[in-house]
Amino acid sequence: MTQVESRRPEIEATGAKLVFIAAEKRDGIWKPGKFLEKHPVSSVFLLDEDRAVTKAYGLHHALGTDALNIAHPATVVIDRGGIVRYIYRGSNQLDRAPLDEVLGALHGV
Repeated sequence: MTQVESRRPEIEATGAKLVFIAAEKRDGIWKPGKFLEKHPVSSVFLLDEDRAVTKAYGLHHALGTDALNIAHPATVVIDRGGIVRYIYRGSNQLDRAPLDEVLGALHGV
């Protein structure tokens, strides 16, 4: 999130809105509320507690060598009409979308 937040002005210059979604329960192991107190973000932060969103986008990660019942890290660019224009699904919990690709996708929307 901090990597994306640092480039927020470039993202907003495209007219896009930034939303973070975590496949985490409010009182889950990572305690998202406490995390956000220590690492605030200026964007909307939502919880996908029942994994409905991550499952709908094919991002649910039921079992893997690096995770259990969470989402693959992903970046999704959705245009105003609701059409997915870009999706990057990380192969592990440290794999993130290249921000230049994301910005390129935003300029194409």
